[in-house]
Amino acid sequence: MTEFNEMQTLKRRLFAMRNGAIADNMRRQGADYRIIFGVNLPQLVEIASETPHTADLAERLWQNRTTRESMLIAPMLYPREQYSVETARRWVSEVPTAEVADILCHRLLRHMNFAYALAEEFVTSESDMERYVAFRLFFNLLPARIDDMKGYADKELAQNCQLTKMLCRMLLDEIEFIQEVD
Repeated sequence: MTEFNEMQTLKRRLFAMRNGAIADNMRRQGADYRIIFGVNLPQLVEIASETPHTADLAERLWQNRTTRESMLIAPMLYPREQYSVETARRWVSEVPTAEVADILCHRLLRHMNFAYALAEEFVTSESDMERYVAFRLFFNLLPARIDDMKGYADKELAQNCQLTKMLCRMLLDEIEFIQEVD
């Protein structure tokens, strides 16, 4: 019987759960990956729960930028206690899409004790994607420091960035809701 390493086992699981209709639709919409399995988020979470959580495997998956699902599952597999602010900065600077940013922030970054400081660091970046990550992370950290977040979002909206505009509006709506409830 053939033994597979962790990466091979994971890739075989992704292949087994592939969804051609989703993958084809993503390609038609311009997804810039060479390989798209079309695996949805609940399936990725299931696969991650059954896969060893190691920094080495997560890093190898993160570096596999040609495969959509590799970058999505990497934040789910990185052991939180080993994830450093330096690694976070590097990963944020390498995020290729809003989908990857959303998963990175929700599944990993928001759990780090340096999350808010990291968001503040990237909120003034020249890179639209890095600012998107900052606002997505702010969203995941609500209701902490609402007034600061509101100021950042108002300032970002004035820039009229297509990538961050909707996210900032949603953040401001959520802040308004939270403040009404209080």
